[in-house]
Amino acid sequence: MAYIHCRCLLLILVMKIEPKRLSYKHKNSKILYYAQNYFRQIIPAGYYQPKLKAILDSFNLLDDDNKKKILARVNYYNKLEKTTNLSAAQKLSDLSLKAFTKDGHRSYYFDFYEYGRYFNQDLKGHFLFGDITKIPDEPAIVKSRPVAGFNENSILFKLNKMRHFMFVKNDKKQFAEKKSLLVWRGNVNLKQPHRIRFMERYFGHPMCNIGKVNDNQLNAEWKVGRMTIDEQLEYKFILSLEGNDVATNLKWIMSSNSLAVMPKPKFETWFMEGMLVPDKHYVLINDDFSDLEEKLNYYINHPIDAEEIIKNANNFIAQFKNKRMENLISLMVLDKYFSITN
Repeated sequence: MAYIHCRCLLLILVMKIEPKRLSYKHKNSKILYYAQNYFRQIIPAGYYQPKLKAILDSFNLLDDDNKKKILARVNYYNKLEKTTNLSAAQKLSDLSLKAFTKDGHRSYYFDFYEYGRYFNQDLKGHFLFGDITKIPDEPAIVKSRPVAGFNENSILFKLNKMRHFMFVKNDKKQFAEKKSLLVWRGNVNLKQPHRIRFMERYFGHPMCNIGKVNDNQLNAEWKVGRMTIDEQLEYKFILSLEGNDVATNLKWIMSSNSLAVMPKPKFETWFMEGMLVPDKHYVLINDDFSDLEEKLNYYINHPIDAEEIIKNANNFIAQFKNKRMENLISLMVLDKYFSITN
């Protein structure tokens, strides 16, 4: 009883300190996610492997338009063309939940295993989990890669999706009904000079409601209270600023009736940030943020243009909501990887 009482007191204390963190309206369910993935560990991979051919063959039953779209995405994620032999590669059977739980990459393991279990577990590859911002020397499965340069060795896969692939379920307000301001909440660290520069330039600006939510040695005045996604959706403009790699909030912004405002992305994931067209899918601002006020005023005064971007963004999001297609593309990406790397 004493233990339960202490847990209740702790919960109340946490709620008093940061109640916004307990809002899960638009977030993915951790309970459901972990329940499904731990259940997958019970069934041997050998049960799924005979099913692979039938799933891959289902591609041939699609119409030409869907085939074209799927192949475009598969070849975008996996740009390998020439046969490449891997050195010191790791067997699928050697990937273990215990190892990736220890280094904090449990969700990466789960997201990869969801599809990796369909393949012969003696197949080998390179699997780099975490925020990867450099291109590996040999083809490897990664969550993120630089947009620019020869990034063929970075094979994008849908990893850490519980955190990154989160969409707004229902945005009740239309663009015209929202506040004509820019909003942003996030961590600001010394290793993120671009976020520091933005805060230095626009914290306290009359057109911005921005602030950091973490404690560190940086400007204490920047520390503000957290906001739920619903509270941020009250604003016409939501800043999407890359962190260690991509911006986590970009997906849910683009699924809403608000505009994503950001510089051209330097990193990309399964979301294909590198395919986003400036001022078609999001509002482009300069890397030094110098034209922010000009861009905000333009779309405040041209709401039809703003609504066209929102429509394009929502359409871009739609392709990631078809679970059957996402499954097929994921398996095709891995099949191509294992085939080309022997």
